[in-house]
Amino acid sequence: MTKLELRKKYKSLRESFSVNEIEEKSLAIANHLIKMDLWSKTYFHLFLTIEEQKEVDTEFILQVLAGKDKEIVVSKSDFATFEMTHYLLTDNTKFKKNNYNIAEPIDGIEVPVSKIEVVFVPLLAYDEKGNRVGYGKGFYDKFLSKCNPETIKIGFSFFESEETIEDISVTDIKLDFCITPNRIISF
Repeated sequence: MTKLELRKKYKSLRESFSVNEIEEKSLAIANHLIKMDLWSKTYFHLFLTIEEQKEVDTEFILQVLAGKDKEIVVSKSDFATFEMTHYLLTDNTKFKKNNYNIAEPIDGIEVPVSKIEVVFVPLLAYDEKGNRVGYGKGFYDKFLSKCNPETIKIGFSFFESEETIEDISVTDIKLDFCITPNRIISF
């Protein structure tokens, strides 16, 4: 399937989930994350859930990271350049929703991309090779292309993989892992 077809398919599938189903599946994903061997890392980049898109609820992940005393990094998107600025999440971080209902930090302590060791990547679909389909703006591919090669890229999905995504581009950055409610997939 093409990225466009996959976006339609998975938006529709997610639309059928109840709030309770999203919570249960998101908690299962967080429980799998705890089993991963990445807790020696310090800087973790986390996307904040867009509830209206019925995304994986990252609040559980946030609690895991905070409980393990990790430095949590969140981003603000610039829709003119499709670039993201990354900020350290602190007790004083204030958020405002942008036009796409994404909660973003207003300002704060900026974190250089070179410090980020683990990135949790939002997605709609992914394939057996670790290619992903997002919302189509390219924010994460741009961001991930600037990360260190050893930065760990982890997607979260309510669903299993597609066999292949037909229209992968040279600028698309692959995942290292994807966590579903049922398992951890390594690519």
